[in-house]
Amino acid sequence: MKALDVKLLRDLRLMWSQALTIALVVASGVGGFLTSLSAVDSLAWARDGYYAEGRFADVFAGLKRAPDGLQESLRALPGVAEVQTGVEAMVRVTIPGSPDPVIGQLIGLDLRVPQRLNRVTVSAGQPLQAEGGVAQDGAIPALVSEAFAQVRGLRFGDTVGVLVNGRQRQLRIVGTALSPEFIFAGLWGMPDQRGYGVFWIDREVLQAAYDLRGAFNQVRVRLAPGASEPTVIAALQQRLAPYGGRDVHGRADQASHVMLGNEIKSQRVIGTVLPAIFLGVAAFLLNVVVSRLVGTQREQIAALKALGYPDAAIALHYLKLVLLIVALGLLLGLALGQWLGGRLTALYAEFLRFPHFEHRVATGLLALAAGVTAATAVLGTLGAILATVRLAPAEAMRPPAPGRYRPTLLERLGVRRLAPALRMVLRNMERRPLRTLLSIGGIAAAVAITIMGNFLRDAIDEVVDTQFTLSLRGDVTVWMNDAVDDAARLELARLPGVLGVESTHFVPVNFSHGARHERGLIRGYAPRAELYRVIDAERRQLLLEDRGLVLTDRLADKLGVRPGDSVRAEVLVGRPRTLELQVSATVSEMMGLNAYMDRRQLNRLLGDGDVSTGFVLSVQRGSEAALLAATQRMPRIAGAFSKATMLRNMQEISARNVRIMSTVLTAFAAVIAVGVVYNNARIALAERGWELASLRVLGFTRAEVSALLLGELALSIAVALPLGMLLGYALMHGVAQALQSDQFMFPVVVRARTYAWAALAVVAAGVASALVVRRRIDRLDMVAVLKTRD
Repeated sequence: MKALDVKLLRDLRLMWSQALTIALVVASGVGGFLTSLSAVDSLAWARDGYYAEGRFADVFAGLKRAPDGLQESLRALPGVAEVQTGVEAMVRVTIPGSPDPVIGQLIGLDLRVPQRLNRVTVSAGQPLQAEGGVAQDGAIPALVSEAFAQVRGLRFGDTVGVLVNGRQRQLRIVGTALSPEFIFAGLWGMPDQRGYGVFWIDREVLQAAYDLRGAFNQVRVRLAPGASEPTVIAALQQRLAPYGGRDVHGRADQASHVMLGNEIKSQRVIGTVLPAIFLGVAAFLLNVVVSRLVGTQREQIAALKALGYPDAAIALHYLKLVLLIVALGLLLGLALGQWLGGRLTALYAEFLRFPHFEHRVATGLLALAAGVTAATAVLGTLGAILATVRLAPAEAMRPPAPGRYRPTLLERLGVRRLAPALRMVLRNMERRPLRTLLSIGGIAAAVAITIMGNFLRDAIDEVVDTQFTLSLRGDVTVWMNDAVDDAARLELARLPGVLGVESTHFVPVNFSHGARHERGLIRGYAPRAELYRVIDAERRQLLLEDRGLVLTDRLADKLGVRPGDSVRAEVLVGRPRTLELQVSATVSEMMGLNAYMDRRQLNRLLGDGDVSTGFVLSVQRGSEAALLAATQRMPRIAGAFSKATMLRNMQEISARNVRIMSTVLTAFAAVIAVGVVYNNARIALAERGWELASLRVLGFTRAEVSALLLGELALSIAVALPLGMLLGYALMHGVAQALQSDQFMFPVVVRARTYAWAALAVVAAGVASALVVRRRIDRLDMVAVLKTRD
C-alpha cells in the first residue's frame, strides 16, 4: 500500500466521528432525493402503463340524454379516433350496520360489447355476466371499486342499498375492480375511500332504472394522433349542446388525473429542493473539514513536498479523503432511499389504485444521484484542495502567522465590562469573521431545514382548521339531484336535531375573458353566511352581501382579470344561458379555483326563481345519526355528508401521510443539525489545541478552558437561531410557491411548536457536541500539544 494511502486511512481513523456525521448528511440528501423521485417515477410508470393498458380517454363529456344513434356522428368528427358512450348516476349508498353517509357512482357496462376506452379490470371475484341481469331476490350484481371494498370490509355476496331514481335497490357484490378513470377516488379533490365508492353494473339495468333505454348520458373520446384537443372539445360541445352536453373537458380537468399530476409535481419539488439543501450543507462541511485539516497538517504537507511528492499526488490524496466520505454517505443514502421509497410507494398504494404498482429505482436515477453527490463534494472542496497544492514547502514548514488581536466591536462601542473569558471568545470570533459567518450560516441552515421539515404538518393543520372550523361551520351538508325550491329548507329544518339551515346554490360554468377560458363553479352562498362562509388565507371572512362576482386570486390570474373587469360565464346546467358578470373582488384561498356570489343575486341573474342545490345544517350534539337516517328517506336528496366523518376520512389518509413525510424530513434535518454543530466544535478543538493546552499550563481549570471553546459554539448557536428561523420562513415561501397548483395552495404558516422544535433540535445537538468536546478537552496531552514547531 502506498504511503499516502496509509496516511489517508490513519486520517480517517482519527476523524471517524466527523467523517461519519458528514456521511450521514450526504446520506440524508441522497436518501431524500431517491425516496421522493423513485416513488414519483414508480407512480408515473404505473400511471402511464395503466393509461395505455386501460385505454384512458382524452376527452370527457356529461349530458342529460342523447340517443344511441348520435354515436356515429360523434365518431365522424375531425380528430376523433374512438368514442364510447355510457350511462352513469350518482346515488346514495346504505351499508348495513354503518350510519356513515356514503356516495356511490353507478356506471353501466355494456356486457355484450368489449370496452374500447376506460377499460375496467376485475382485481378479484367474478366479472359481470351478460346473462346475469337481476337476481330473483331483486339484487343487482355489481363490481365495486377495490379501495372502497377493502376499507368497508365488503365481501363477495354482500349487499348494499342504493337509492336509484327515488327507488331503494340492492347491489350484490360479485367482485372488485379498477379503472384508469378512478385511480384516485374521491369527491371535491380529496381522497375518500370510506365515503365514496364506484359500482359497475349491467348498462341495460341502469338504463331501465333511469328511463334511458336506447340513450346515454356520458361520452368518452380518444383523440387521433396529432388532433387538437380544443378543436375537438369545441366540436363536441356544439354537437352535444341540444342534449344538455355543454360540460366537455379534456384529461387535464379529469379529477383523478389532476390529483395524480399534483401529487407527482409536489413530490418532484420536495425531492429536488430539500436534497439540494442537504447536499449544499454537506459540501459546506466538507470544505470546512478539508480546509481546516490542511491547516493542521501544514508540516506534513511540507515534508511530503520536500520528499518529492508532486502537487497532483498531494491534491489527489485529499480528494480521495473527500470521495471516501462521500462514498460512504452515498451507499447509506442508496440503502435509505430504496427502503423509504418502498414505504412511500406503499403509502400511495393505499389510496391510488393500479393493477400493477411496485417501487422501482431507475438506473439513471442512481447514476444521477451519484454524479450530483460527487460533483457537489468535489466543487465544495476544490478551493481547499487547491490551497494545499499552492503551499510552498518552506512556507508550510513555518507555523501560521500569529493573529492580530485588537479590541472587539463591543469594546470599541464602549462596552468595557466584559468577563475575560467572554472577551477572549468575542476576539477569537471577530478575528476570523469569514469562518465565524460560515459556522453561523451552517447552524442557521440546520434550523431552517428543521422548520421546513415541520412545514407540511403545520400547513395541513392550517388547511383543516380553516376549512372545517372557520369556513364550514355546519355539521351536515346535503345536496339535491337538481335545483329545488328553496322552501325545501323548511322541511329540513323540521328533521330531528336540526338547529339551523343555510341554503347554497352551486352552478357549473365555463368562464371566459378574451381568449382565456376556465371551467369553474359559481358558489351561491347566503349574503351574510354563518354555516358556510368564505374565509381567505388570512382567516378573515368575506361577506357576499352587496357584492357581485368574487373570484379566488388564482382563478382571476388564469383568466387575466382584476376587480372591475367583466367575465362571461356560460352556464352548463339547465337551459343555455351566458351571464355577463363584473368581478367585484378577489380572495386568496387555499383550495380550488372558486367563484362566489350572493345566492339571491345569482338566482335573479339565472331567472330560475328562489332555488337551491344544497343545504348546510347545524345539528344538535348526539342527533347526527338520526338526522342522516332521516335524510335517507327523502328521495330528492342526492347525497349527504357529515363534517365529522369527512374530517376523519381526511385524517386517515391525507393528514397521516403528510405527517409521516414531515417526520422523515424532520429526522433528516436533525442529522443536518448534528453534522453542522458537531463538526464545528470538533474542528475548533483541533485548531485551538495548542492554545487551550497553554492555558491549562498557565493554571486555567478544565471548566474555564472548556468555556472558552464551547462559549464560541454557544454564541454561534444563539446568533444562528433567529437567523435560521428567518431563513426557514423564506424557504417555506419558496417551497409553497413551487407546490402551488390550481387545486391547492399550501399556506405559509409556522406554529410556535415548530420554532421550539427547531431550536430544541439544534440546542440538543450543541449540548451533545459540547459533552463530546469537553471529554476530549479533559484528555488533552499537554506535553504533546505544547511541543514547539520552531
